[in-house]
Amino acid sequence: MTHLKPKDKAPAFTTVDQDGNKVSLKDFKGKKVALYFYPHDDSETCNKQACNIRDNYTLLKQKGIEILGVSIDDQKSHKRFEKKFSLPFRILVDTDKKMVNDYGIWGEKLFMGRIIVSTYRTTFLINEKGKIDHIVEKVVSGKHAQQIIETWGL
Repeated sequence: MTHLKPKDKAPAFTTVDQDGNKVSLKDFKGKKVALYFYPHDDSETCNKQACNIRDNYTLLKQKGIEILGVSIDDQKSHKRFEKKFSLPFRILVDTDKKMVNDYGIWGEKLFMGRIIVSTYRTTFLINEKGKIDHIVEKVVSGKHAQQIIETWGL
């Protein structure tokens, strides 16, 4: 899937979140970031993943982890998604597909018996220095917060 590997510098980005606020990776220097990419707002598996993170958000924050969700959906879609599920974290806009391409997680995949082009559900665990510590490619949507904590060994 991705061309990136642990110890690589995480690709820089600047975009906006669901509220239109500018967000850059450099804003999180000195913090652990779980940058999680998902295919679309308000789809069954994506909802399960986002709600699991929401339900464990306090624990993730206690462990010092900043959560950033990313999909190719637009700001309005992200805002509806945030409101519908009371999501406490930022959701980044990637309508131009720059982030999914820079992180190497955009491509063909089999979905319901046919080939589609979409985002590979992947989470990058980025350390305080902006380097990738781990890449979670086999995301367990209903247990993703625990997966993040365990993969990081926190």
